[in-house]
Amino acid sequence: MHCPFCGNDDTRVLESRQVEEGTAIRRRRECDRCTRRFTTFERFEDTPLIVVKKDGRRMEFSRSKVMSGILRACEKRPVSAEQIEEVVYSIEKDLKNSHEREVLSTEIGEAVMKALIQLDEVAYIRFASVYREFNDIQRFLKELHELAEKRGTKE
Repeated sequence: MHCPFCGNDDTRVLESRQVEEGTAIRRRRECDRCTRRFTTFERFEDTPLIVVKKDGRRMEFSRSKVMSGILRACEKRPVSAEQIEEVVYSIEKDLKNSHEREVLSTEIGEAVMKALIQLDEVAYIRFASVYREFNDIQRFLKELHELAEKRGTKE
């Protein structure tokens, strides 16, 4: 495995463990040259999941895009990287277990919102404001009001 920092070919595995219900292996590695540590994941390869975008385009599902959106929403929030990884894994697993080879991008967005509302309400609002394309403060306030009603409080 090449070191992502210095490109050295000699890295050693410090720790390995199964993740994602045994369908992947997480390895902590250390570079023999620069001594920096990094994490790699090994997953089995399976049939790709195709995402149908709002405009009808089709593209392969990208767990990194889901991860990126959630990371942006959770920026500067008390949400750990492990919690985010669990959310992404859960969404990907549910999509693949649906036995559909094509999934609408809106289904993915709704799944992310469902997970974020449980994880962190501020992250949920951040994601919703981009995903639902809030164009004005009224739409933003409406979403906040609906969230407050779900929690059983009016603020």
